[in-house]
Amino acid sequence: MTRPRLLVSIVDDDESVRESLPDLLHELGYTARAFSSAEEFLVSQALDESKCLILDVAMPRMSGPDLQRELKRRGKALPIIFITANRNEAMRSQVLAEGAAECLYKPFSDTALLTAIHSALEKRG
Repeated sequence: MTRPRLLVSIVDDDESVRESLPDLLHELGYTARAFSSAEEFLVSQALDESKCLILDVAMPRMSGPDLQRELKRRGKALPIIFITANRNEAMRSQVLAEGAAECLYKPFSDTALLTAIHSALEKRG
């Protein structure tokens, strides 16, 4: 019997990330849905179905940390893995202090992403 694939959602304004990460996640055994903005994710069915969220830090309108706060406000305990091209340790410390499971710097390895997802899902329970 095959185990159901968990849904991992990706929110990133970078089209190349939205195209490549779902393929990688599928190879790693997950179902993936990609969204170009936080607002698009918030009105989707994936909001309730996702088991983990891969979230870009810097996006127009609603940033990744803004979405993190909005999810908390709504009572959505969704594990978040932030991804960012900006090597800002203060920002990284802030999102981790606010409950993110991990914050990976782009480019990251497949292994680092898989480890982060496993860790996030374990913390979720």
